Amino acid sequence: MYGLVIIFGLVTLLAVYATLKAIQSKNILGTVLALATLGIFGFFTVMTVLEHGYPPVIH
Repeated sequence: MYGLVIIFGLVTLLAVYATLKAIQSKNILGTVLALATLGIFGFFTVMTVLEHGYPPVIH
């Protein structure tokens, strides 16, 4: 479970970078796909941290 939060966080940060680069280059399809990735993985990251905490509690 430790790696899941880290991987989701890294993918979210890469999606932020991709979104900014796509907006900067005026790439509409890239912006749409990067925003979709950012929304999905950002949601997964936030909900994983809220549900399990960081570091996650292992029973």
